[in-house]
Amino acid sequence: MQPVLLLDVVGLTPRLLREHAPRLARLASRGARAPMDGVLPAVTCSAQATLLTGLSPSEHGAVGNGWLDPATLEPALWRQSNRLVSGGKLYELARERDPEFTCAKLFWWFNQGAAVDWSVTPKPYYPADGRKILDVYSRPASFGDELKAALGPFPFFDFWGPRAGLASSRWIADAARLALERHRPALTLVYLPHLDYSHQRYGPNDPRSIQAVREVDQLAGELIEVADSVGAEVVAVSEYGIAEVDRPVHLNRALREAGLLEVRDGPAGELLDVFASRAFALADHQVAHVYARSPEDARVARRLLEEVPGVGRVLDEGEQVAAGLRHPRSGQLVAVAEERAWFTYYYWLDGERAPDFARTVDIHRKPGYDPCELFLDPKIALPKLRIASRLLRKVLGFRYLMDVVPLDASLVGGSHGRPPDDPEDGPVFIASRPFGEGGGDCGPEPEGGRVPMASVRDRVLGMVFPG
Repeated sequence: MQPVLLLDVVGLTPRLLREHAPRLARLASRGARAPMDGVLPAVTCSAQATLLTGLSPSEHGAVGNGWLDPATLEPALWRQSNRLVSGGKLYELARERDPEFTCAKLFWWFNQGAAVDWSVTPKPYYPADGRKILDVYSRPASFGDELKAALGPFPFFDFWGPRAGLASSRWIADAARLALERHRPALTLVYLPHLDYSHQRYGPNDPRSIQAVREVDQLAGELIEVADSVGAEVVAVSEYGIAEVDRPVHLNRALREAGLLEVRDGPAGELLDVFASRAFALADHQVAHVYARSPEDARVARRLLEEVPGVGRVLDEGEQVAAGLRHPRSGQLVAVAEERAWFTYYYWLDGERAPDFARTVDIHRKPGYDPCELFLDPKIALPKLRIASRLLRKVLGFRYLMDVVPLDASLVGGSHGRPPDDPEDGPVFIASRPFGEGGGDCGPEPEGGRVPMASVRDRVLGMVFPG
């Protein structure tokens, strides 16, 4: 077996690689590089599942970062169970070839229950008194203890939320270095999320976003050096490119105004009532699954949404089949945004009736993705003082609400999910070995110059088992 390091550098594109990532470009000059054909939707969970299984979302079932659970009819976002992904995964097929194969899976999604030897992923504790205690989940548990002893606790607040930044990717890179040097896995999967932050906050062309490219390139370069020192080949991929946006589109408000979406008015604001609604949208960046109660409701919703400014396409079930997205978890409709547009999950018509969780970082309770969690509300005069007061209440054992997230979707500068208009702004494939059919090479020269995302699983397998 030939050891391989598989880096997922989220948000990296061929254009950013060429202009701002010299260390990753040097890796490409040693071997291969090409734009990569992505999947619809171009979001983390769908892309990672395709990278590891070689299947489309309609086959592996990860139709987005979340979906409406068919059994409970409840929105389910950012779930971690490996059982949610169908199909033979890269590390499973490798172990079938050689029982001595070993794998480390560091912060790639669908991590819990994965058939790997070392894993670590973010997973807070939720005690019965309502607290949230930040931590990671690891298998074996001793691996997480080993990482904490060497690196300190994982900087959870730097992984997502208003403070999200370089520190979390630095910790993950250091964890990868430790795994490579101490445990020598045959395959090491590493997720570096750094570009998601500045690029969504400010857009990909902002100077702060360009600086983020240089920073993640530095981390990747350090890991490439470690891989070289332990004799591992390297493959670097991304899931999507992040595009500039300035047009938030409120699908659920349109559905509500048309009488299709219902809410339950409660003591902590309005809650989406999926059981009473005739149609609602589970928004996921630039794509939304629209769930309808009946075929007639779906037809009404489609006619309505096709007229909403910022909606580029609305796919029915047949069109989803052609796009590789039709699955029991999918909506009866799938909306795709126009260029520079993205979809909010907002369903309230009056900000005073927004649910209490809307102003917090709460990725599981919100019925859709919320990039505003990356910001502190600019309307708060002294946000750090508010945060300090909330943390003091936490320390003293009182209940508290970290209500610092804005409800102003116009703040968001970047998004993803729709296919890129130019392959230079989509995902990228890089390998330390050239394209070719020879033993250990990274697979055949791609037709049309673009590597299919679904081919990455077998390309990596061919590098792990040369000849």
